[in-house]
Amino acid sequence: MKQLSDRDIVEMIGGTFVPDDKNTRKTVHAELKLSQRIPPKEPIVPTHTVLDLHQHTEEQAWQEIMELATSGVKKATIITGASGILHKKFPKWASESILSPHIISSKPINNGSFEVTFKRKKN
Repeated sequence: MKQLSDRDIVEMIGGTFVPDDKNTRKTVHAELKLSQRIPPKEPIVPTHTVLDLHQHTEEQAWQEIMELATSGVKKATIITGASGILHKKFPKWASESILSPHIISSKPINNGSFEVTFKRKKN
C-alpha cells in the first residue's frame, strides 16, 4: 500500500486528502487475492437418513417429509409408528399428493416404518 508522506498527513488533517481509488482498489485486490477466491462448497447431503415422526402432528409430519424430499437425500427410513393417522396417511401422501413426484419408491419395511427412495434434487 502507499506510504503516507508528511504532505499527505497535512492534507488529511485539513480535509483535502483523497486517496487514488483506482490504485488502492488494485492493491487491495492483489493483496486479498480476489482473483483466486474459491467458491463455497456445496453442503454434503447424506445418502440415507431416518425420520422419526412419533409425537408429530399431521402438519408437522407433512412439513418434515416435504423438507426431506427436497433436501437431496437419496433414501430414508420414515418411522410413522404402527398405529395412528400418520401410518395410514403416509402411503397416500407418497402416491397421490404433491409429494409423489419426489418419490421413486416407497415400501413398508415393518408395521411402523417405510423405506423411501427419493428422486435426485436438480440444481
